[in-house]
Amino acid sequence: MYNPLPPSVTIKKSNIHGLGLWCVEKIEMGEEIGISHFYWGEKIMRTPLGAFYNHSTTDDNIEKVRRDSRFFMVAKRVIWPGEELLCNYTFYDPT
Repeated sequence: MYNPLPPSVTIKKSNIHGLGLWCVEKIEMGEEIGISHFYWGEKIMRTPLGAFYNHSTTDDNIEKVRRDSRFFMVAKRVIWPGEELLCNYTFYDPT
Protein backbone atom coordinates (compact mmCIF):
# COMPACT_ATOMS: atom_id res chain seq x y z
CA MET A 1 0.00 0.00 0.00
CA TYR A 2 1.27 3.48 -0.90
CA ASN A 3 2.12 5.75 2.03
CA PRO A 4 3.47 9.24 1.22
CA LEU A 5 4.97 9.57 4.72
CA PRO A 6 8.19 8.05 6.03
CA PRO A 7 7.68 5.31 8.64
CA SER A 8 8.95 7.55 11.46
CA VAL A 9 5.95 9.93 11.35
CA THR A 10 2.16 9.94 11.27
CA ILE A 11 -0.58 12.55 11.00
CA LYS A 12 -2.89 13.24 13.92
CA LYS A 13 -4.64 16.08 15.76
CA SER A 14 -2.32 18.89 16.82
CA ASN A 15 -2.53 20.91 20.01
CA ILE A 16 -1.27 23.88 17.96
CA HIS A 17 -3.49 23.92 14.88
CA GLY A 18 -5.57 21.37 13.01
CA LEU A 19 -3.56 18.30 12.14
CA GLY A 20 0.17 17.85 12.66
CA LEU A 21 3.07 15.50 12.00
CA TRP A 22 3.91 13.31 14.98
CA CYS A 23 6.95 11.13 15.60
CA VAL A 24 6.23 7.40 15.98
CA GLU A 25 9.84 6.13 15.70
CA LYS A 26 12.89 7.85 17.20
CA ILE A 27 14.43 10.36 14.78
CA GLU A 28 18.13 11.11 15.27
CA MET A 29 19.60 14.62 15.27
CA GLY A 30 20.59 15.51 11.69
CA GLU A 31 18.41 12.79 10.18
CA GLU A 32 16.64 13.70 6.94
CA ILE A 33 12.95 13.03 7.42
CA GLY A 34 11.95 13.71 3.82
CA ILE A 35 11.21 16.38 1.22
CA SER A 36 8.68 18.98 2.36
CA HIS A 37 8.66 21.35 -0.62
CA PHE A 38 10.23 21.75 -4.05
CA TYR A 39 10.40 24.32 -6.79
CA TRP A 40 8.35 23.65 -9.91
CA GLY A 41 9.52 26.40 -12.22
CA GLU A 42 9.02 29.56 -10.16
CA LYS A 43 6.39 28.07 -7.84
CA ILE A 44 7.00 26.31 -4.54
CA MET A 45 5.08 23.03 -4.34
CA ARG A 46 4.27 21.28 -1.08
CA THR A 47 4.56 17.51 -0.66
CA PRO A 48 2.23 15.45 1.56
CA LEU A 49 4.98 15.51 4.20
CA GLY A 50 5.22 19.30 4.02
CA ALA A 51 1.47 19.79 4.28
CA PHE A 52 1.10 18.77 7.91
CA TYR A 53 3.95 20.06 10.05
CA ASN A 54 3.15 23.10 12.18
CA HIS A 55 4.97 26.34 12.95
CA SER A 56 6.72 27.20 16.20
CA THR A 57 9.26 29.91 16.96
CA THR A 58 10.20 28.44 20.34
CA ASP A 59 9.85 24.64 20.27
CA ASP A 60 10.97 23.91 16.71
CA ASN A 61 12.68 20.53 16.36
CA ILE A 62 13.04 20.39 12.57
CA GLU A 63 14.46 22.76 10.00
CA LYS A 64 14.15 23.05 6.25
CA VAL A 65 17.41 22.58 4.40
CA ARG A 66 17.45 23.56 0.73
CA ARG A 67 19.37 21.48 -1.77
CA ASP A 68 18.97 22.70 -5.33
CA SER A 69 15.21 22.84 -5.94
CA ARG A 70 14.20 20.68 -2.94
CA PHE A 71 13.63 21.47 0.74
CA PHE A 72 14.42 18.64 3.14
CA MET A 73 13.07 18.34 6.68
CA VAL A 74 16.02 17.68 9.00
CA ALA A 75 15.89 16.97 12.74
CA LYS A 76 17.57 19.70 14.83
CA ARG A 77 17.80 17.31 17.78
CA VAL A 78 16.65 13.82 18.73
CA ILE A 79 12.87 13.64 18.32
CA TRP A 80 11.11 11.05 20.45
CA PRO A 81 7.91 9.13 19.71
CA GLY A 82 4.92 11.19 20.84
CA GLU A 83 6.48 14.56 19.92
CA GLU A 84 4.94 16.77 17.28
CA LEU A 85 7.33 17.88 14.52
CA LEU A 86 7.54 21.68 14.52
CA CYS A 87 9.45 24.12 12.33
CA ASN A 88 10.01 27.87 12.43
CA TYR A 89 9.02 28.18 8.82
CA THR A 90 8.81 30.91 6.26
CA PHE A 91 9.49 31.13 2.56
CA TYR A 92 10.32 34.83 2.78
CA ASP A 93 13.55 35.50 0.88
CA PRO A 94 15.01 38.93 1.72
CA THR A 95 17.53 38.82 -1.16
